[in-house]
Amino acid sequence: MSEEKRPQRFFPQPNTGLSNEQVLERQQQGLTNDNGNITTQSEKQIILKNIITPFNILNFILAGLVLAVGSFKNMLFMGVILSNILIGSFQEIRAIDKLSLIAAPRAHVIRNGEILEITVEEIVLDDVLVLSAGGQVCADCVVLEGECEVNESLITGESDPVYKRKGDAMLSGSFVVSGTCRAQAVHVGAENYASQITQSAKYVKKPNSEIMFWINRIIKWVGFSILPIGILLFCKQYFLMDSNLQDTVVNVVAALVGMIPEGLVLLTSVVLAVSVIRLSRHKTLVQELFCIETLARVDTLCLDKTGTITEGTMQLDDVIPLSDQTKERVLQALTALMAALPDTNPTSEAIRKKYGAQSSWQVLHTVPFSSARKWSGAYFSGIGAFILGAGEFVLGDQYASIRSQVESYSNKGHRVLVLAHAAGNFADKELPLLPQPVALIVLSDKIRPSARLTLEYFADQGVEIKVISGDNALTVSQIARKAGLEKADSFVDASELKTDQELRQAASQYTVFGRVTP
Repeated sequence: MSEEKRPQRFFPQPNTGLSNEQVLERQQQGLTNDNGNITTQSEKQIILKNIITPFNILNFILAGLVLAVGSFKNMLFMGVILSNILIGSFQEIRAIDKLSLIAAPRAHVIRNGEILEITVEEIVLDDVLVLSAGGQVCADCVVLEGECEVNESLITGESDPVYKRKGDAMLSGSFVVSGTCRAQAVHVGAENYASQITQSAKYVKKPNSEIMFWINRIIKWVGFSILPIGILLFCKQYFLMDSNLQDTVVNVVAALVGMIPEGLVLLTSVVLAVSVIRLSRHKTLVQELFCIETLARVDTLCLDKTGTITEGTMQLDDVIPLSDQTKERVLQALTALMAALPDTNPTSEAIRKKYGAQSSWQVLHTVPFSSARKWSGAYFSGIGAFILGAGEFVLGDQYASIRSQVESYSNKGHRVLVLAHAAGNFADKELPLLPQPVALIVLSDKIRPSARLTLEYFADQGVEIKVISGDNALTVSQIARKAGLEKADSFVDASELKTDQELRQAASQYTVFGRVTP
């Protein structure tokens, strides 16, 4: 956007937001969050697509001839055409509104000092958004006030929450998992990051259907052949047999309709429609009827890891003491830490599920987890501070003493945290001096119970599975192996693929792709 066309920016206060006049000005400029250009077919386009086909055009011509001579009762063959149009159009129109990347229907903004609930499309540039846990970021924005953690897995593929504070950018399509903040919208509509991804990844493509291709080809062959046949039949009936015009047209059309495979077309539509109904019972949305056939011809299926093979949650596998403290003492520290901290991320929930009972330890100070610090902790009266987090961030130079142990578990697909103890207290959310490692906390992604059976089913059907994830390639490979994926040991770090040729070669050579960007 050139400088002369760039709109004047407003800089609203977090507590007041935009005024009504500023909102009206933005609406008049068209700077709203309404993204009307998402590539999909309108209802009109869907209906026209189902009407204008070689099969329908041929039948419309024949129906027009019968209509021209006033023989309305001989137009019953149009019931097949109408049935095909209704079946195809109904299913596609039903699916059209259910396919969208941005799913949040409402948003909260501050205008004239008041919090208002509006639709996502009514957000304007520079609006102050009120974001809290469980809400979706529906426009690119910058944090003005508050702190929160955001799940950007829909955008980046990374499942770990990202800590956001004042001045940090937040991308549309991400979710707030903890905390609250107020943020200023800096992009709206088609300029949003999520909208740009959708525009580049989603487009209207002609169905790759062998059935549709051959039916249309048969209709074309029939169409070219019945023209001379129809002329010959008309001449025979009208000139040689002295039939009147109405009888001649009706008899010729009846003969030509019999040459068109109407039953084949109707039977195909009915079978596909029944297939759609059966799939809907398994909560599967079919966008086009012929997608059923496409699904049957799939030979390669690409899956994500988080939320597909895994549940998107963590499970605690083991607690390994590192010092002279007993395992019972370590478990007491974990229990006290989980009771004291407000963290709700998947890692904390996994530990809390096993060691989340009440503790008699008196907590004096807590530091919640943040993705920036990579650790959380609490200081207990008469006991000292316990810190839980990534070893290299918690221990600093001392991490070298346990690196080999941590990496031995990481290479098996585990996530390893360090529980450390320090005598001193935290100073302004900074680590106390000289924390000492106490135990390793070994976790892993929780694999869906149905994952192994699903992967085995695809293998039996001859469908090759590719796993694509934003996580570490080795970790994804190990998780895929645990889930029962064949050739899971064949993995590659996608960040190292620099050219299209390398990407094409890797696509046919490897099964697991890690560190994949949008």
